[in-house]
Amino acid sequence: MTAEIISMPRAALHEQVAQRLRQMLVEGHIAPGAKLNERELSEELKVSRTPLREAIKMLAAEGLVELLPNRGAIAVELSEADILNTFEVMAGLEGQSGELAAQRITESELAEIRAMHYEMMAAYTRRDLSNYYRLNAAIHRAINAAARNPVLTATYNQVNARLQALRFRSNQDGEKWKRAMQEHEQMIEALSAHDPVAMRAVLVDHLGHKREVVIEQLRAAGSAAATSNSSSRPS
Repeated sequence: MTAEIISMPRAALHEQVAQRLRQMLVEGHIAPGAKLNERELSEELKVSRTPLREAIKMLAAEGLVELLPNRGAIAVELSEADILNTFEVMAGLEGQSGELAAQRITESELAEIRAMHYEMMAAYTRRDLSNYYRLNAAIHRAINAAARNPVLTATYNQVNARLQALRFRSNQDGEKWKRAMQEHEQMIEALSAHDPVAMRAVLVDHLGHKREVVIEQLRAAGSAAATSNSSSRPS
């Protein structure tokens, strides 16, 4: 990834840096609430601070980082209410994407989604979460693209950006990861049958299950932190 960043034309450099930072945020290399250290990131990505700052501004516009006066940028940390509200909106967007895609998808688009699905199954079998997630996200984007509604796509991308890190972590439970794979099988079946009702239903259910896992993880982390703080206080 670093070599690719260095060799990119200057005009596209900040976009490549932004993509790398998104990956770091999604995969937890930059934790929610953590400050983005420009010096360390410049060294790690082997870029100057100018494209790095441009990339951070892009992520701020997407709602992934927050720019604070005199403090720089921090990775956004969503509250439980933020998460529930965002998933609620995303469920509607996913459902509409699936419904329209089932009606409008071409055979070549369907073949491409099937190919990515088989690759994703292989990553699941290897327990390769990083590649599984990359392919998973690509499949959801391809379904949205097949809906052929640019306004829906722009809104989808904006809202979905806020949930990427949470969706990535939600697959780290074995049984829930298995269920997610089964739901993706159902998506392929519904798309192949050009069944908009079934496609909407499976996508809304799929996102609902993601939301449940994310909230469970958030509450568990909160309980663990409270326990740790309690045990560290002097008696």
